[in-house]
Amino acid sequence: MEHRFRDRRDAGQALARALAGWRGVPGLQVLALPRGGVPVAAEVATALDAPLDVLVVRKVGWPAQPEVALAAIASGGAMVTNPHVLAVAGVEPDELEALAAAERREFERRERAYRGGRPPLDVAGRPVLVVDDGLATGATMLAALSALRALDVGKLGVAVPVGSPESVRRCRELADEVTCLLTPRDFGAVGAYYDLFPQVADEEVRHLLSR
Repeated sequence: MEHRFRDRRDAGQALARALAGWRGVPGLQVLALPRGGVPVAAEVATALDAPLDVLVVRKVGWPAQPEVALAAIASGGAMVTNPHVLAVAGVEPDELEALAAAERREFERRERAYRGGRPPLDVAGRPVLVVDDGLATGATMLAALSALRALDVGKLGVAVPVGSPESVRRCRELADEVTCLLTPRDFGAVGAYYDLFPQVADEEVRHLLSR
């Protein structure tokens, strides 16, 4: 197997070194995909001297095939639909809204859990760097990027320690810049590229954000 990271903090430090060109970019906002992306992004934000926040994303799945996304809801109030999937699924607008309402409740719970009383994300016109601990299918990252485009961000970057070649390619279609340290041809699970890959608790997310 290719290079492995010790843990998410080690991966974040390695990623930060590759992102040195972002340091000093006016208005830069680092956004982590919770929960696993937060310890990685915390190292990146510290190294780049940029504020850190989380971008909560919830997929609205097709009931017949829940892994297929009809739409996605993200921090900042954006809901991005997938018109092609909606057409194939034959989902009407009122049905989509009912499905989205259930996901919105869980989305709001996570927003409260992770972001507490902080004001809503305001990223319009700002350069944004979205960080996660890895890209397997890349579905959550793609939803995040679509939502950020809907929120009219400025320069949009993706930064991950490891990702599958296909997911990295798909991210390049939506982001202005993608930084991925490892793109193994025979990609396995993200955790396979870390020596230590424990679940990240809500408490750790809150601690890192408050820091």
